[in-house]
Amino acid sequence: MHFCARGLERYREALNDGTISGDVPECLIVYRLLRPIPGVAGLYVPIPPKVAEAELSRSVVREIEHHENTLASLRSSFLAAESLYHRAQHDTGVPIESLRGADVISQSLRLVVEACREELLTAQPGGGRSPALLAEALPRDLAILRRGVAQRTLYQHSVRSHQPTLAYIERVTAEGAEVRTVDEVFERLIICDRAVAFIPGIPERKNAALAVRHPGAVAFLVKVFDHTWARARPVSIAPEQHRPDLVTDSVRAAVLRMVVTGHTDEAIAARLGMSSRTVSAHIKKVAEVLGSRSRAELGYLICQRRLLVLEEPVGSA
Repeated sequence: MHFCARGLERYREALNDGTISGDVPECLIVYRLLRPIPGVAGLYVPIPPKVAEAELSRSVVREIEHHENTLASLRSSFLAAESLYHRAQHDTGVPIESLRGADVISQSLRLVVEACREELLTAQPGGGRSPALLAEALPRDLAILRRGVAQRTLYQHSVRSHQPTLAYIERVTAEGAEVRTVDEVFERLIICDRAVAFIPGIPERKNAALAVRHPGAVAFLVKVFDHTWARARPVSIAPEQHRPDLVTDSVRAAVLRMVVTGHTDEAIAARLGMSSRTVSAHIKKVAEVLGSRSRAELGYLICQRRLLVLEEPVGSA
């Protein structure tokens, strides 16, 4: 309820005359700006707004103070629990934190990434990312880059034909990020300031991750990232381009290597972050060129004709 125009007019009359009688708007009674005179029916005296406000807000203030005390007690309780938790982590001698649940993982990642000051390394397997995830990541990553944090990201070659991911890459590289693609990314990995790394948890549990802070383990993961980075191909989108080169030969070679080692189309698709139909198209193209009539014969012909060679790392002699 708010003060109505008639209520304000009647309150002005009461202030001028000292009292008021007759029909009184409900808002003046609710907000206690008028108080009945004891023993005189229908006669009211005006109350200063500050006095009326203090009377009405007293219960609200008491409730706020109660909640503040509850919050302080809650924080105090968690401080004690936090001390026990860190002591237990220290006693085990294993600085690895197990994270379970998508919300817990997301919150932990957000806090660490926001605190990142020097370098952020990420490896994202699985091909193109969903537009929703990209929309969530873009403002966060732009803010990190504008703070001067060096950012390097690894994707799989299949993102080179995924327009939403390319749009994201174009924005972050314009701010200084480096992005490269490789045929196969080992696993999802996020490393902040070479101090903490996030890796997948138990494979059977989808929403499980580990936050690793052991200096030796983090250093090892950085080396794994750098090794993959060295053989990955840079993604650069010129202003006149809609997408970078598709590196089809490299992708097809990765498919053929997995055909030779006996992987199914579905397994190849999962490993290389592309659809099974795309995998089948690559295999069909090579089979037509070699004239093979079966998958076993295709594998034999690939090896016989030495179609697969080791890729040289980027920048090697």
